[in-house]
Amino acid sequence: MQWFLIAVFLVSLLVQMGYYLMVYLRLPLYRQPKRRNTGRGTSVVICARNESENLQRFLPTVLEQDYPEYEVVVVNDASTDDTEDVLARFSARYRHLRYTTIPCNDKFSHGKKLALTVGIKSARYDLLLLTDADCSPVTGQWLRKMVSNLSGERKIVLGYGKYEKRKGMLNCLIRYETVFTAIQYFSFAIIGKPYMGVGRNLAYRKSLFFENRGFASHYHLASGDDDLFVNETATGKNTAVELSKESHTVSVPETSFGEWVKQKQRHLSAGNHYRTASRIRLAGELFSRFLLYATLVAACILSPWKWHLLMAFGVLTAVKLLVFKLGMKRLDERDLLLPSLLFDPLLPVLLGVIWFSNIFITRYQSWK
Repeated sequence: MQWFLIAVFLVSLLVQMGYYLMVYLRLPLYRQPKRRNTGRGTSVVICARNESENLQRFLPTVLEQDYPEYEVVVVNDASTDDTEDVLARFSARYRHLRYTTIPCNDKFSHGKKLALTVGIKSARYDLLLLTDADCSPVTGQWLRKMVSNLSGERKIVLGYGKYEKRKGMLNCLIRYETVFTAIQYFSFAIIGKPYMGVGRNLAYRKSLFFENRGFASHYHLASGDDDLFVNETATGKNTAVELSKESHTVSVPETSFGEWVKQKQRHLSAGNHYRTASRIRLAGELFSRFLLYATLVAACILSPWKWHLLMAFGVLTAVKLLVFKLGMKRLDERDLLLPSLLFDPLLPVLLGVIWFSNIFITRYQSWK
């Protein structure tokens, strides 16, 4: 039994070391190619459901980008607050703002994908940049930086969407999970294995959307308007990443653990529909991490070789901390290095419980 535990521990350790040194290290080492921006027409598409406060706060930062030719298309998706009035006031000030409204209909339930499809169909330009109503570009160069990558074979651009830093352990968990996920999807995209993006900051061509028949293959799912679309259409040749600080967006985080769990339930339900290779790579990292900590605890109790195992674990931890710190720096994040020591073993357990809970959820999950 002791030797079995030690063997599983060592295999898990080597797998984890491989992920960090062969994949995740690619993000901080990546050199952003210089792109020539031609100022081509671009459509920014935003879906909003009962987002009047966030629109008043964040929409001006989207409407005042330093870019010569663009429009902002907002889809008011069955809002029951004063979103319509807010959009009407903004459209009087900004000529490049257009909006449309999907009326409320109790007999017809729909998710974000319908609203997003309506916005994309009404977009005037082939270059699309997507964000959310509760998001704000960090700088006025956001649009320019993101769409400069859409040239030649590149049809998809993955950007980074961070969350506001606030007090409390929940906010720390949300930010850590966001950073770690970003390190994953950026790194895999850099090595030619893109598998997801986030709708808070994502660009692609309108023509690609229609070539893929939109969201037809996963329209029945509440989530997946961003990651499933990327998972279906992204390749090593047609996908670019944009890492510059000027290209980031910042979003309003969840303020209750229950709401965060619901958000992760939607995201994990979409993950079940990833391509097989993507699921294997992601599951391999989570499962090896879980086994690493589980067998370390068991081996330290049962094995006389515990000090040797702890030394090996210490080397891995040092490598993880270094790579994570470099990744944080590249994504302009701070104050998450020490919390990562807690969340690194905790996150596989949390996500496993949330994933398992999805088995018992049969109701339709709204996108808001």
